[in-house]
Amino acid sequence: MKVAVIPARGGSKRIPRKNIRTFAGQPIIGHSIAVALQCGLFDQVIVSTDDEEIADVSKDLGALVPFMRPAS
Repeated sequence: MKVAVIPARGGSKRIPRKNIRTFAGQPIIGHSIAVALQCGLFDQVIVSTDDEEIADVSKDLGALVPFMRPAS
């Protein structure tokens, strides 16, 4: 099984909430998820995050979020 893991930390200091900010019509993390899903190379696309909102957006876009990372 081939798995793509997309890391997405919630605590950006320079651009707050950057992973879920809209860019070119979708959340920034959505671009990575879409490419990983559409390329045909992966059986699963997983987002590794410590942020509930990023997790929710990622799930809505078709990625799996099987667990939440600790903030540390």
